[in-house]
Amino acid sequence: MELHERIKTAFGFPDWYGKNFDAFYDLLRSECSAEKLMIKGFYTVNKELAPSLKIMADILERFSEERYVQSREYNDILPFDYEIE
Repeated sequence: MELHERIKTAFGFPDWYGKNFDAFYDLLRSECSAEKLMIKGFYTVNKELAPSLKIMADILERFSEERYVQSREYNDILPFDYEIE
């Protein structure tokens, strides 16, 4: 839950954020208009969170790929990129 609380705060997700990765992906798709996201401290968090961080990175990659395809199809949608430090 701590990771999802941090995600909620960092992304400015609403109070009704479901605090799971399905909800994270859904809100990225519906609420994220950012062109680039930088995640700092990814590799310095507690090792117990490593599986969850891997899931988050996979979701960001999938979202980035989807936005790229959409930006090629529709000129009004900007691609999305992310950087993990």
